[in-house]
Amino acid sequence: MNEQKPTDAASLLGGKSKFMHGKRGLIMGVANDHSIAWGIASTLAAHGAELAFTYQNDAIERRVRPLAEDVGSSIVVPCDVENEDSIAAAVGACADAWGSIDFVVHAIAYSDKQELKGKYVQTTRDNFRRTMDVSCYSFTSLARHAAPHMINGGSMVALSFYGAEKVVPNYNVMGVAKAALEASVRYLASDLGPDNIRVNAISAGPMRTLAGSAIAGSRHIYKWNEQQAPLRRNVQLDDIGGSALYLCSDLSLSVTGSVQYVDSGYNIIGVPFPKTDEA
Repeated sequence: MNEQKPTDAASLLGGKSKFMHGKRGLIMGVANDHSIAWGIASTLAAHGAELAFTYQNDAIERRVRPLAEDVGSSIVVPCDVENEDSIAAAVGACADAWGSIDFVVHAIAYSDKQELKGKYVQTTRDNFRRTMDVSCYSFTSLARHAAPHMINGGSMVALSFYGAEKVVPNYNVMGVAKAALEASVRYLASDLGPDNIRVNAISAGPMRTLAGSAIAGSRHIYKWNEQQAPLRRNVQLDDIGGSALYLCSDLSLSVTGSVQYVDSGYNIIGVPFPKTDEA
């Protein structure tokens, strides 16, 4: 079988373009140059978007600042998403610099990785609360603070995973949090639609990222997806970046409250087909 190499969004539009020229947005969740958030940021920047970034602590800041410089960003601000004032300050820094905000990308999640092992029934109350706060509620808080600055309408994008719908080994409480996040997307879309603000999520296939490595058995999940997905491959950062480009741009002006799967089609499979000899 001939393998078709994915084409990134920049190539499809002729390399760097001005497709997002005049659009300004906040990217939350870049940890390094392998992060899904960075895949999104680099694609948006390649098409002319002006970006701002947040970081959680000094170690993350040291990784984020050089990446921000690579895409011409001078707005790199601290943000603790468990602190309401910190979220408000990060959004406010963007609004002060730009006057308005066109899009926000939320690619943040957390759970104690020791509790992502074994059974969901063993989840502690403290970790449940923190997982929901960081992985779900922080997006609602971000939306509340960003919406008043989206004076021309705009787009909000969150990151989810198929574990929100189906049981995935060792995903446990994170799956519950992502399910709540996807429900939040729908309610926020309804709330903010009259203000011409679109709210969507990208359900990304398994990837070899820092966050993904925290899941026990991630190699098995990665390989299984590759073998069973209709496209017989896993997704790359450019794949997620291209979908985010669509959702953050004017191409998706009538798309809101949706969960867009970017998983090589894995989500459509019920029972995998038996293996056959390939030509």
